[in-house]
Amino acid sequence: MSPQLPHPEPGVPDTRGPLRYIWWLVRSQPVRVLRGSLLGTAWMVGLSLRPYLVSRAIDDGLRTGNTRALLFWAATIVVAGFGLAQLGIQRHRTMTFIREDASARSAAVLLRQLSRIGAVLPRKLAAGEVATVGGSDITNTSHVLTLTGPGVGAVLAYTVVAVILWSISPRLALCVLLGVPAVAILIGPLLRRLDRAESVYRQRQGVLTTRAGDIVAGLRVLAGVGGRDLFARRYAVRSQELRAEGYRVGAVSSWIEALTTAIPAGFLAAVIWLAARMAVHGEITIGQLVAVYGYVAVLIVPVWFLMQGSYQVIRGRVAARRIIALLRLTPDDVTGPEPDDAAGARRGKTGDTERDGAGGGEPDGAGGGEPDGAGGAGRDGVGAGALRPAPAGPAELHDPVTGLTVPVGRLIGVAAADPAEATALADRLGRYRPSEVTWGGVPLTAIALPEVRSRILVADHDSYLFAGTLREILHSGRQHTDAELRAGLRVASAEDVVEALPEELDTPIDTRARRLSGGQRQRVRLARALLVEPEVLILVDPTSAVDAHTEARIAQRLRDARAGRTTILLATSPLLLGHAEQVAHLRDGRIVDTGTHAELLDRDPGYRALVSRDGEPLAAAGGAVDGEGALR
Repeated sequence: MSPQLPHPEPGVPDTRGPLRYIWWLVRSQPVRVLRGSLLGTAWMVGLSLRPYLVSRAIDDGLRTGNTRALLFWAATIVVAGFGLAQLGIQRHRTMTFIREDASARSAAVLLRQLSRIGAVLPRKLAAGEVATVGGSDITNTSHVLTLTGPGVGAVLAYTVVAVILWSISPRLALCVLLGVPAVAILIGPLLRRLDRAESVYRQRQGVLTTRAGDIVAGLRVLAGVGGRDLFARRYAVRSQELRAEGYRVGAVSSWIEALTTAIPAGFLAAVIWLAARMAVHGEITIGQLVAVYGYVAVLIVPVWFLMQGSYQVIRGRVAARRIIALLRLTPDDVTGPEPDDAAGARRGKTGDTERDGAGGGEPDGAGGGEPDGAGGAGRDGVGAGALRPAPAGPAELHDPVTGLTVPVGRLIGVAAADPAEATALADRLGRYRPSEVTWGGVPLTAIALPEVRSRILVADHDSYLFAGTLREILHSGRQHTDAELRAGLRVASAEDVVEALPEELDTPIDTRARRLSGGQRQRVRLARALLVEPEVLILVDPTSAVDAHTEARIAQRLRDARAGRTTILLATSPLLLGHAEQVAHLRDGRIVDTGTHAELLDRDPGYRALVSRDGEPLAAAGGAVDGEGALR
């Protein structure tokens, strides 16, 4: 029976080790694995039936001249061939189902984990590593399950052939029985070496994939600043290092493949030589000699499966180790206490569209909030504190780490000397990492998470854009009229983006909106965040990819559109900060000065150096800007 994919509930993986994870994949489909083992065993053992039938045809029919017996055994050989062909088809079909089920199950738990950890992922794992885990690692892990069918059958077939040969000649049986231990002794050190080489290769492959993704994502910027050749050379160096490591893996693999073929062939020659001498001396019949040849030739198949299985186990263990490393990642404990119906409320909220970088969902999203074995994280123990109500209306946000206090209903700018400090501040204010931030005097972590998500929105400048029409991309959990959509686009100065598209709002956009320029994508993201209309909007460098005139228009329109609602701008652009009602200078993790943009330019040399372009203060940066962006 074919697996029903995708799995509605993939289960809870065992992440205590790579082999335990693989065993969990086996236990997740016991009936199919049992069927594969039975078919694999029947097929492998059936291979040893034909030499016996051939020997009977020779001894009972050919040597005695009994045509009737010869035809009977010949027909039996043909029927056995058809039967083996059917068993082989069913075996291969079942093993394909087993591998596909394992791949789909691994993909499902990984997707659930990625959704669960949400905004934590970029801080803990590179995008290239995630891509490699979701691709080749899943495939290599699922291929290990081949051992549950032909692997089991190979062991049993080897045993059956040894017993049959013992009935013919104990000496021949001993030669065969000693064959596999000899193979293991010769191949074992190579397998251990392969394990080490494969681990290094896999780690470097993830690094190189990340670098390639970074270069492709920033290709236009690199070309603009003349850095394309520099990064191409660096990529080439890393690629050559990976190639050299690949040669190491290939060298070991080639020896394993060669010995897997050569050693059984050597034993075949030795056993046939011994059997021929026994036939000359009359110890065995000619039919038995032919049967011995057939039995030993058949053994090449199970030995090959066992050796290939060992190779797959090495690769699969390396791959499974990377998978469970991702599954063990845990989200920051920012959940706090929740009411009993929080899970239902969580599904109805849309306020975290931007920060999770995936268009919505809580940190434990796709998995329904349950731990999936990835280290036991989730909601265990987070509900110990008392749930406290959120402020009834707009309230101040206060971050004790930096000393920043965000007053109600104002447009506040924060200029950080270190971009990482700005990102960390946004994460704390949006409750994406543990903190002591208060909201109206109430600890933010003591408020139900769905309430926080519905009222506070952190909008990154590079948050993910899913494929769909522009209208679908802009929707923020509720339907908007065309007038509302165009109003949001106007504030983001993105009217030209819509006008340039053939079907305007109904134009299909590909994943990450690659058909749009970096500045156009950034303005679409800003429009999407504005259409959510959160009580508190935290914008992280929202205009870093747009030109100065467009940036000035956005600054003026943003201030007008968000009048009376709390908005925090984390940026160093003088055009944005010039429109903020208050600006805070963040340096070395603390707010060192506050005031208007013009006041800080006048009295804070550090701030002036931070926001001035071309190394010179912008004399008019604090001046007024007209509605179309002309700086006066």
